[in-house]
Amino acid sequence: MSDSTWFTEQHEHSGSSIGFRVKQKLHSEKTPFQTIEIYDTTDWGKLMVIDGCMMVSSRDNFLYHEMMSHPALFTHARAKRVVIIGGGDCGTLREVLRHDEVEKAVQVEIDERVTRLAEKYFPELCEANDDPRAELLFIDGIKYMAECEPESLDLIIVDSTDPVGPAEGLFNAAFYTSCYKALRHGGILVQQSESPLVHLDLIKSMRVAMKSAGFQSAKTLNFPQPCYPTGWWSCTMVRKGADLAGFRERGAASKQFPTRYYNVDMHRAALAMPEFVREALGE
Repeated sequence: MSDSTWFTEQHEHSGSSIGFRVKQKLHSEKTPFQTIEIYDTTDWGKLMVIDGCMMVSSRDNFLYHEMMSHPALFTHARAKRVVIIGGGDCGTLREVLRHDEVEKAVQVEIDERVTRLAEKYFPELCEANDDPRAELLFIDGIKYMAECEPESLDLIIVDSTDPVGPAEGLFNAAFYTSCYKALRHGGILVQQSESPLVHLDLIKSMRVAMKSAGFQSAKTLNFPQPCYPTGWWSCTMVRKGADLAGFRERGAASKQFPTRYYNVDMHRAALAMPEFVREALGE
């Protein structure tokens, strides 16, 4: 092990770091938006890094992609039209299109190189890219949502990087207002909301901004994510004109596609709030 090379991401905000042992760097490039690196690790498969931050690994990406998609889709009565903002690795798109009721899924990723590199190094995540229901757009997601036809969508998934750089504008009331207008009654917005252990202030500010945009009911779901800071992650769901009191448990129990993490029990568990999170969010 003394001769091994490690890629380590230092997270200043939490005073911690996460590292994976790597065999070699497979690719590195600077795009107009960010720097993307691909590593081959000894135990975690391929690893994509953007601006020094781990984005996706072969071994644990299923946790994130399944929880960003299936809880929302099984909460909505029948989501026919879905938009994914970000999500350039295409794993969330793949999970969304496992649902037969989805008639159209548009992925809006600002940096096309993320998707092209995912197609090369993470082909298993891109299995649905050629699905006739899928549309890949490489444009600004903020502008896309601002110009989206009112009441035309059932589900919006914001599969973004951290709220810095190109993703900074995805975490404010103006963007959430665009999403609110684009959703039909009962439509759901779900956004990755960082680590409850160290980003509670961000989660609180997101929920305040979502409420100011018109959303009434909010749920923050918890799940493990080893390659992200603290190893504990979340997504936050809000709904237009309806509450988030339950989900279609029978439908989730009888789903006709495979998952590795998501099931009815994990959905219920993700909705449970640790006491310090409950107190901070006022639930």
